[in-house]
Amino acid sequence: MVTYWNKSHVRHQPLLESDYKQKLRFKKREGHRSAVIPLLVLIIIILTGVVIASVSLKTPTNTKLTIDKSSLVSNNNETIALSLQDPLAAIAPVQVEEITAISPSLIGIDPKSSLATATNTEEKTTSESITIRKGDTLSALFSRRGFQTELHSILTLGQQVDQLRKIHPGQTIHFKIKGPNLASITLDLGPLHSLEIVKNEDSYSVLKHQRSFDRRSKMAFTTIDSSLYLAGQAVGLSDKVIMQLAIIFGWDIDFALDIRTGDQFSVVYEQLFLDGQYVRDGVILSAEFINAGQSYRAVRYTDTSGNIDYYSENGHSMRKPFLRTPVDFARVSSGFNLNRRHPVLNTIRAHKGVDYAAATGTPIKAAGDGKVVHRGNKGGYGRTIILQHGSQYSTLYAHMRRYGKNLNTGSRVKQGQIIGYVGSSGLATGPHLHYEFRINGVHRNPLTVKLPDAQPLAQAALQRFKTETAERFAQLELFSSSRIAQLAQ
Repeated sequence: MVTYWNKSHVRHQPLLESDYKQKLRFKKREGHRSAVIPLLVLIIIILTGVVIASVSLKTPTNTKLTIDKSSLVSNNNETIALSLQDPLAAIAPVQVEEITAISPSLIGIDPKSSLATATNTEEKTTSESITIRKGDTLSALFSRRGFQTELHSILTLGQQVDQLRKIHPGQTIHFKIKGPNLASITLDLGPLHSLEIVKNEDSYSVLKHQRSFDRRSKMAFTTIDSSLYLAGQAVGLSDKVIMQLAIIFGWDIDFALDIRTGDQFSVVYEQLFLDGQYVRDGVILSAEFINAGQSYRAVRYTDTSGNIDYYSENGHSMRKPFLRTPVDFARVSSGFNLNRRHPVLNTIRAHKGVDYAAATGTPIKAAGDGKVVHRGNKGGYGRTIILQHGSQYSTLYAHMRRYGKNLNTGSRVKQGQIIGYVGSSGLATGPHLHYEFRINGVHRNPLTVKLPDAQPLAQAALQRFKTETAERFAQLELFSSSRIAQLAQ
């Protein structure tokens, strides 16, 4: 039995233990009832959502969606309240407009960037350039990249791809690969030429490409102190330009004998560029050479037939029937002398030619167009070649080390063609060329003989020549006047 006391210490009727336990059960039931109410509310909310979803799914797709503007958000981000009298209106069937296309912009996607990304993924193209090294083969280059089948198809194209079969070290080959497939290959044949093979759907196309140099004119002038070669080097001329200069004026000036200190020359020549980079020197466009006070001028000219040569102001070709000297940049070691003492035999023996001292192996050029009438040993002359030039003229070249290629008795040669090389065969004290010039069988001094002149341009072509070359000759004249004025100061 439990006894309870109030604050006034008044004793109440005692409660039995069974009464106390029953009162506790009533309190527990009241606690359960208070927890069930929120659970019922949650169940109602979930069922309401299910009803709304089911109604939306059953809504036909060909109906029109209408939205009360009062439910939208204004441009000022102010919420516009919806006025719904009936709570069930929120779940009433709505009309939905049929959507035939979804704009990517509605979901924050840039359509252009998306399309470009997809296209780039599908058509990704890569390039690879390979410099061919010693030991590389075409088969190995293709096999390493998985294109052995493609190579077989390309080689079936025959002569069109012969240059591809003959690759050599130093060349560059470019592979263009689209996705996993070979799109094209390009073989560089040189600075200006390339061979491209392009893959089509079920065949190959062979293309030959040719580029052009960017040609720029440059002028140089100098005074000779020792030799033409050294003077040319001093003003930056390449060996090629110096040799061209010697060839152009070589019919009028003997560069082994006639050059004097104080001689001058000016030259306008081309320089060749590719992609803005200097490659090499080109041809001489115009030049002037002053030898012993006498001026010689020449310009490059192409006639109506496409023939290119150098001409003087009066339309005469600088190319004469005979070169003044058959060896470049040699020195005269012994001149024409009918009473000379032979250096080996030590007797008076006529020297009916000119000796040009030069290093062993120096090329010897044919003085003019002609025919080989002798090739072989000729007594004290050693290895000798004799050329016949028409009915009047003949030239002899002796003491050779060896002959030019493919030359035999009866062979035809062109002026300037290499017919042999300087040596010391026969009776010779050192390497040199013995050169003789004969007119109707009579020996003449090669250094002083008057050589026949070249035929000038025909009268009909002369006017065209003067019109097209007037500017270049005027340029040489202006340059010469300026040079004289500078020397006078």
